[in-house]
Amino acid sequence: MHKNKELIVNPYYDFDINLLDCKFLGEGHNGIVYLLPDGNVIKICFNIKSFIGEYIILEKVNGNKYFPRIYDIGENYMIREYVDGDMLPKYIRKHGFNDELGKRIIELLKEFKVLNFTKIDLRCKDIFVQPNGNLKVIDPKKFYTKDRDFPRHLSKGMYKLKILDPFLEVLKKEEPNLFDAWTPKIMNYIKELKY
Repeated sequence: MHKNKELIVNPYYDFDINLLDCKFLGEGHNGIVYLLPDGNVIKICFNIKSFIGEYIILEKVNGNKYFPRIYDIGENYMIREYVDGDMLPKYIRKHGFNDELGKRIIELLKEFKVLNFTKIDLRCKDIFVQPNGNLKVIDPKKFYTKDRDFPRHLSKGMYKLKILDPFLEVLKKEEPNLFDAWTPKIMNYIKELKY
């Protein structure tokens, strides 16, 4: 296992988990997620390299309001806080986009810089809008290992959801410097998508 496993001194769980007692939440390329009876989740990972990368990120940001807390890890699983709410695309389809949501997304991206992430980007489906309106990131990937200085994947998702222009308007109003830095890159990327 990864050398950081020793950092988990007091395991959160000291008993076997029967997945038949758990609610299936979803499955992606790298793992499958179940809701545990106590309200936390277990993610069983298929890809050990991705698992280790995700664990390192969550361990470094543990306690940050934008990320689920991590409680325990094993050879191919992690137990972490359950993130309630809707994925950003589903939330937008139900409630639409507004300036307040745009501001929260901008604050999330600014937090990435505070956390010294080298990748200032994520996919729309990795942002959950919680019932109280706060944002949480699930499935963090390569935030410390990939260089990207603008939200490329996020822009692509927003473009497909038809909210990129309203988001850029909020960005221009709230963070003109980021607007000036990101917009040319975003527009070039979107132009490539069209062809």
